[in-house]
Amino acid sequence: MTLSTPVEATTPPEAAPRRRTRRWIDDWRPEDGSFWAATGARTARRNLLWSIFAEHLGFSVWMIWSVSAAFLAAAGFDFTPQQLFFLVAIPSLVGALLRLPYTFAVPAFGGRNWTIFSALALLVPTAGYAVAVTHPGTPYWAFCVFAAFAGVGGGNFASSMTNINFFYPARLKGTALGLNAAGGNLGVALVQLLLPVIVGGAGIFGLVQASAGGVHLERAAYVYAGLAVVAAVAAYLFMDNLGTAKSSPRAQLAIVRNPHTWVMSFLYIGTFGSFMGFSSAMPLLIKLNFWVPAPAPLGTGIYFAYFAFLGALVGSATRPLGGWLADRLGGARVTLAAFGGLVVATLAVLWTLTQLTANPTADPAIASANEGRFWWFLGFFLLVFAATGIGNGSTYKMIPSLYETPAQSSAALGVIGAVGALGGFLIPIAFNSPWVHSPLAATKGAFVVFAGYYIVCGAVTYACYLRRPALVAGLVDSPV
Repeated sequence: MTLSTPVEATTPPEAAPRRRTRRWIDDWRPEDGSFWAATGARTARRNLLWSIFAEHLGFSVWMIWSVSAAFLAAAGFDFTPQQLFFLVAIPSLVGALLRLPYTFAVPAFGGRNWTIFSALALLVPTAGYAVAVTHPGTPYWAFCVFAAFAGVGGGNFASSMTNINFFYPARLKGTALGLNAAGGNLGVALVQLLLPVIVGGAGIFGLVQASAGGVHLERAAYVYAGLAVVAAVAAYLFMDNLGTAKSSPRAQLAIVRNPHTWVMSFLYIGTFGSFMGFSSAMPLLIKLNFWVPAPAPLGTGIYFAYFAFLGALVGSATRPLGGWLADRLGGARVTLAAFGGLVVATLAVLWTLTQLTANPTADPAIASANEGRFWWFLGFFLLVFAATGIGNGSTYKMIPSLYETPAQSSAALGVIGAVGALGGFLIPIAFNSPWVHSPLAATKGAFVVFAGYYIVCGAVTYACYLRRPALVAGLVDSPV
């Protein structure tokens, strides 16, 4: 990625602080075309590569319970659907709360240094996971505590995106941030694809066979703990700190007074919050509505482990597309189109749900009848995920254009990312509300609410950033 037209070089700070190690860069001018072509692009790409790897693992650990919850019964734990949906929701809540302090950490400690720390922090939730699943007497509240620790993986997103935002010039931020985020989002898809294989719970469409010795969930903890150490070592060897990435917490928090921060937070709940919430809930949604474990060993209906990862995979793959389209067409236009797609696809999923029969007693006959409608459910749900991915990429293109400096936009990324991630907590709760007797009825009601929310998000996007562009005119030179 190089700039085609060099811009006038800027004078590096005269009083740049001297660092103790060579991994600090105090002269960083991404908007200077000559600097970018000579050294900037190469350095930025290297940091982006390892940032993607570390963030990918963070997302994997963050969402490790999303698919593990569906295997707890096979591992000897007897939890209700309400308990399981709450269990997969807890990491999203903690991850959302951690995003703000993680954003502040990059200017304070350096992007490389914080990547090392945040990667090693993943050892805590993986250890807790291993303890919980290897003791059949582990109480439900302990599972909730260990699931909460997995939220540290969600904080990695904020620090990673903040760090990469400082590395790239304005015209390339949409693509760079989209790639960085997509690498993290892919962690959700891969943990949902590979964890069943790692723990012996399922094969991959016949290419790999399930373990004959039963389910061993602790194996997943060992694999991801080892990868977390690899990510920390890679960050130590290959990443850099930017001495120019400076901001005080007080200055960063000042962006909460900017109305754009809250408008974009509202929209990001609809895009990223939907991606995380649907990713967390999809394995359980498939299991509860389309599969029962009898007769053994394969059960009846659609086995959730074969398809649960597809939603996150599609949402991850379309996120860079959203950033790329936003760089060329404008973030607001692409975001509006994404919400339009979300409305249509969500209503289509709701239609398929109305064709299903509730199966509270895990009757194989009902599971078999519902199976014929699964392909419509899956196809429409994948369209929902595609729209969330495009919307994620386009909203993140909009954010840097709404603030005057990289420090302000990086702080905004943290706040908006934290609020948006709350959707990952609220959606699983909505799918099996404690006050609703039937899980299927709760799911239908939830999709009605989601469709209404997306309609409002589309209206807000149009009103604030398309119908009245004067709201942002003069704030920055680049288009929203």
